[in-house]
Amino acid sequence: MPSAFLPPTFDPRRPVVLIAGRGQYPVITAANARSAGVPLRLVAMDDETEPGLIESFPANERVSLNVGQIGKMLDSLKTFGAGYALMAGQVKPKKLFHGLTPDLKAASILFSLKRRNAETIFGAIAAEIEKLGVTLLDARAFIDDQMATAGNMAGPKLPTDEEYLQHGIHIAREMARLDIGQGCVVRKGTVLAVEAFEGTDDMLRRAGTFKTDETLFVKTVKARQDFRFDVPVFGLRTLQTMKESGIAAAALEAGKVIMLEKPAVLKQAKALGIALHGF
Repeated sequence: MPSAFLPPTFDPRRPVVLIAGRGQYPVITAANARSAGVPLRLVAMDDETEPGLIESFPANERVSLNVGQIGKMLDSLKTFGAGYALMAGQVKPKKLFHGLTPDLKAASILFSLKRRNAETIFGAIAAEIEKLGVTLLDARAFIDDQMATAGNMAGPKLPTDEEYLQHGIHIAREMARLDIGQGCVVRKGTVLAVEAFEGTDDMLRRAGTFKTDETLFVKTVKARQDFRFDVPVFGLRTLQTMKESGIAAAALEAGKVIMLEKPAVLKQAKALGIALHGF
């Protein structure tokens, strides 16, 4: 089995369609899936997916579409004879709520939702994919080597007591349970900031306006996280924002938070003197 995050019934002969958002996440996923010999096809998002990733697929093994063209995406899965689909990479949250031009299928999905947020929208899309007999894979599939692991991963020891670490974990998990966000910044038992719609980097900058000695950034997931389309990511950009904000430690949930370009992240954390800890 090429990944611990694949279902036990996974058939490596059947095509996997990568539904790719922005950034390096889908690029790394594609490279690892190809290395495992898995037949891969691509659904790219206009103005989101890396051009280099698109160009790495033959014209007959890829399709590009607008975020709102759900009908076209579903048709592409059928055309590609997909056994599996995998969502990797973000779509800008604003695109889901502002300026979205939905096709008929997307409009019918949106109309059917009583509550519209990223989780309900992607959950409804996932249901449509699986109605086709296509299995939507865990979004951590093929990137086992990019996941946070338990204990000290890079940099110095955590600059805070275990009691304060547990407080941060508790707050982060409560925020995730309430579907507000998946991270927070705490300091000696005080909550400095919690992540919401603005995202991780803006939260870190806000937290950096307060006293930052012994501050800790905690990243976690919901108790019933749907890993098919919602996996938290920690990468080089977040690391740089931490440095600029004076936040010198991060605690990431092991096996559940992706450390994108992990070798580079660990090397840079060490160079910046930032502690990375897995819990």
